[in-house]
Amino acid sequence: MSELVASEIWSELKRYVNTVDRAEAAETIVAILIDHDATVDNIKDAFKGDVDIKRALTTYLDNDKSYEDEEEEDEDEEEDYNEENWEN
Repeated sequence: MSELVASEIWSELKRYVNTVDRAEAAETIVAILIDHDATVDNIKDAFKGDVDIKRALTTYLDNDKSYEDEEEEDEDEEEDYNEENWEN
């Protein structure tokens, strides 16, 4: 499912979700999108300005250790690259 389609569906349906239940509903949407290979950046772009999705995405990223590991690996590779260029 496209992140943009999910965003439109969420925009139309969230008014029918009780305010106290929106956080859990948003977390479910984020989890479904991630399970269907949506990237964090694409979700952020598609749901710009939606506070519920932003919080849900933040919660997801805080709880997802594999995403944090990927970021650390990218930083390590960048440091190695910069060190190699500096020595030359």
